[in-house]
Amino acid sequence: MHNDKPSPVQCDAEQAETIAPIFVRHPLWEDALALLLGTAMVALGIAFYSHAGLLTGGTVGLAFLLKYFAGWPFGLVFFTLNIPFYLLAIWRMGWSFTLRTVIAVGLVSLLAELTPNWIRFAELNIYYAALFGGFAMGVGLLMLFRHRASLGGVNILALFLQERIGLRAGTFQMGIDALIVLAAVFIVPLDKVALSVLGAVALNLVLAINHRSDRYTGVS
Repeated sequence: MHNDKPSPVQCDAEQAETIAPIFVRHPLWEDALALLLGTAMVALGIAFYSHAGLLTGGTVGLAFLLKYFAGWPFGLVFFTLNIPFYLLAIWRMGWSFTLRTVIAVGLVSLLAELTPNWIRFAELNIYYAALFGGFAMGVGLLMLFRHRASLGGVNILALFLQERIGLRAGTFQMGIDALIVLAAVFIVPLDKVALSVLGAVALNLVLAINHRSDRYTGVS
């Protein structure tokens, strides 16, 4: 008697083929568009925070602290702070990632200075600024991460640790960002520090939920 029933080996092979991720490479124009849109979203979040007197974590947070403390331009400080991290990026992440990151950092530095000239806030609720400014920066960072770029600094360390030891980028960055925001108690009023913590949680929640290799199969 002829038996058409597939063997267990065939079934396992078919199931593996079905559930195996299919990696799709982004064309160059998609990477370029993601760099532009992602950095624009981050710059919008920075505009929210700057207007409300808030700050976030990472090198962006350090640039905010120096802006509030010394009055230095945010864009210049942010770009300068990231320079040492490019060496780590070249060593561990490769030239392609580093080049995209340098472009992303440059765009954010530029757009952070230009955006306040393009958009004015007649009234901006500080709670809205903290929450949705964090969401905007989180979405922007997510776009950059998914197209093999970052905003340098802690982002580079977070991506490196996720790729090498499996530690989620959002989880690692949330811990570092909390420390940086808490250090702001010496410069920023306590109520704004508390709201900045809320914003940091919102930002990293976007990354922790969405920036997972098992949920996204695009590569650059």
